[in-house]
This record gives sequence, structure tokens and C-alpha cells, in this order.
Amino acid sequence: MYFLLSQLSLMDLMYISTTVPKMAFNFLSGQKAISFLGCGMQSFFFLTMAGSEGLLLASMAYDRYVAICHPLHYPFRMSKWTCVKMIIGSWILGSINSLAHTVYILHIPYCRSRAINHFFCDVSAMLALSCTDNWVYEYMMFLSAILLLLLPFFGITTSYGRVLFAVYHMSSKEGRTKAFTTCSAHLTVVTFYYAPFVYTYLRPRHLRSPAEDKIVAVFYTILTPMLNPIIYSLRNKEVLGAMTRVFGIFSSVKE
Repeated sequence: MYFLLSQLSLMDLMYISTTVPKMAFNFLSGQKAISFLGCGMQSFFFLTMAGSEGLLLASMAYDRYVAICHPLHYPFRMSKWTCVKMIIGSWILGSINSLAHTVYILHIPYCRSRAINHFFCDVSAMLALSCTDNWVYEYMMFLSAILLLLLPFFGITTSYGRVLFAVYHMSSKEGRTKAFTTCSAHLTVVTFYYAPFVYTYLRPRHLRSPAEDKIVAVFYTILTPMLNPIIYSLRNKEVLGAMTRVFGIFSSVKE
């Protein structure tokens, strides 16, 4: 579990680094320009991190399922080599999906304004500037969202459905509490990750607006990768103890 968590932290760090530094530089310098190649690279790395993290979250749900429902088989089903294969598979599938979208979006003709109505090079925002009919690509993008969003989400839902069933039938109250505490952090991260993506990319185009897309994008580009380490750290007793001491100091100073 901690091996997968370390990879999730790395993905979150790289994920937020694809958009925030450039956005902060543009805000502080007053410039709002990015090169065509830079836009393509930003789109590629963003889609790679987003897709890979979604698949890794599904792997972590399977890890929790094995740990709670089949604890005696855990060392064999979730060996280090199994975790490595899950991580490599997440990176490969996320990269392939990202490469396909990036190559297409960089080769379509743009005959309208080059001003992207977004704070980063989002594929759907760039697609709006194209002067050709891209209905085939939009259909493929919808299928891609189903494969990388809905299928992993259904896998997570199934895993946790069985986990909750197993926890409910535990005789030990302490065991139930520990299992719920372990799973609640991951479920919170899953909700913060999938909800904005599903709301943005699985809605019909005629129901979407650029202003709303930018607001929702703040959640999955900035807030979610920023909150993930905090959510998982709250399970650590040393972190909780440090936070308690800090708040105790503030309380004493206020008094």
C-alpha cells in the first residue's frame, strides 16, 4: 500500500507541475502566451498524469479489497512485483492515451483565433478553435473518457462494495473501525478525483460552457493533487500528533 502511495504522491507532484507553474508565471508577468510546442507538451503531460493516476487509484482499491477480504493471501496477491506491474501498466496506458490525443490536436488545422479560452492547454478548449468537423475525434474522446474514467470507477465501486460487505460482517468493533478508517481516505481521494473529470468530460458538448469548465478544472488540476497528500497524511499518527501540538500552541497564544 505504501509503495502505491509513494507513486501516487509522485504523480500528484508531476500532475500539478504541468499547469500551475506556467499559470503562475503568466499571472505574475502579465503575459498570456505559450508556444505551440509548449502547449502540446503541457497537454501531453497533463493527460498522461491524469490518466495514469486514475488507473493507479483503481489499483489501490484492489489493494484494499485484497487486504480486507483476503488478508491471508495479501503477500502473494499484492507482492512488490505485482505493485510494480500495476504502476508500469498505469504509466503505459496513460501515456498511450495522452500521445494519441496530443498528436491529433497538434495536427488539426486552426483557422480561428489562437486564444485558448482556458488557463492551460486543455484538449477540448483547443478543439473549439479548429475549423474542421471533428465529430469522429469527439466520439473517440468520449470513448477514451469511458475507458479511463468510468471503467476504473466501476472497478473501484465493485471493490469497495465487497469491502463494505466484509467489514459489516466483522465481529470485532476495533477491526471495523480500522477498516473504515483505512478505506475512507482512499474513497475521499477517489471522489475528489473522479467527480470533476466525469462532470467535465462525459457531458454532451451542448451542455458545457467555457466558464464552467474553467471553474471545474480548478478542482482537478490544483485542489485535488494538493489535497491528496494531506488526506492520506491524516491517517499517520505522527502527523496527527504534530497537528495537535501546533493547534495547541495557537490556542495557548490566543489565550
